[in-house]
Amino acid sequence: MSITVNLYYTGKDGSARAFAKEMTERGIVDAVRREEGNERYEYFFPMDDEETVLLIDRWKNQEAIDLHHKSEMMKQIAELRDKYKLRLKVERYIDEPK
Repeated sequence: MSITVNLYYTGKDGSARAFAKEMTERGIVDAVRREEGNERYEYFFPMDDEETVLLIDRWKNQEAIDLHHKSEMMKQIAELRDKYKLRLKVERYIDEPK
């Protein structure tokens, strides 16, 4: 069972894209990808909304997500989200067992 979380970061004047760029440049993205249980961590840019960035975040299970939420990286992510004054919308999907 995997859990996919779509996170929509929305800001003003390019702040969401600047957030994603800083996340990448500071190495936070690579660090999250190396976390135990992370299966995907990728940013996408909707064509019809230049002020939003979509993060597709996929984890092996809820335990991996819980550990990630307790990590130092989550503090850094929250600080950057505040720095860029982003709003967040979350969608969560759980794979059905085979």
